[in-house]
Amino acid sequence: MYIDTHAHLDMYDAASDRAQVVSRAHAARVRQIITIGINLPSSRQAVAIAEQYEGVFAATGIHPHDAKGVTSKTYDSLRHLTKSPRVVAIGEIGLDFFKEYSPRREQEICFRQQIQLARELKLPLIIHDRDAHDEIIRILREEKAEDVGGVFHCFSGDYTLARECLDMGFYISIAGVVTFPKATILQDVVKNVPMDRLLIETDAPFLAPVPYRGKRNEPAYVIHVGQKIAGIKGGSVIEIAQWTQKNAQALFKLPPR
Repeated sequence: MYIDTHAHLDMYDAASDRAQVVSRAHAARVRQIITIGINLPSSRQAVAIAEQYEGVFAATGIHPHDAKGVTSKTYDSLRHLTKSPRVVAIGEIGLDFFKEYSPRREQEICFRQQIQLARELKLPLIIHDRDAHDEIIRILREEKAEDVGGVFHCFSGDYTLARECLDMGFYISIAGVVTFPKATILQDVVKNVPMDRLLIETDAPFLAPVPYRGKRNEPAYVIHVGQKIAGIKGGSVIEIAQWTQKNAQALFKLPPR
């Protein structure tokens, strides 16, 4: 069984399309999916989707792109959403200094506030980090994020950064980028990160793995990520599925399937 720890099911065009996506995932033995919020409306929809489909869970949070304009009422609304038993994490949250759709200062404030919320609620964090490695690590340490832990989703750094994340108790999540021929730095990370700290994801509908690169991604394709990791580590696909399932269930307190 596979677990896709990061997908955006709210971004599919229609409810009927979404239902087919979930059905194809289950048919591919992807039995659990975490659908991720990126702003308040998206987080509300993530919770509603998780409550509708068997095996689907939700994370609620404000992506750094949406940090501008966030108010105390936004955090109150996120807190309210976490009352659903289907919510298993706060995310995706973090910093994005590549596109900077929100000013850096507002991103940092929003990031800190949500780490504090996660600590209050005792929920793990799902971290978005793009071109902000040093700042992310510094803020996580200052806000004592190791108290709740979490995962660096769609990991984009080198093994030196991965080691810092691991030292704080965080997991490293690998997306379809690892299947790209030129992703040698990420492949080196996979080679060196212990199996008990790895997760797999799709980030669907983005970043489809080979052999679907350039097409719309979906949770069923997470098996290709697992297969690539098995090849890098020299293990079996079954072993990768079992380890990443165990890790996801431990971090997010998912029920056994």
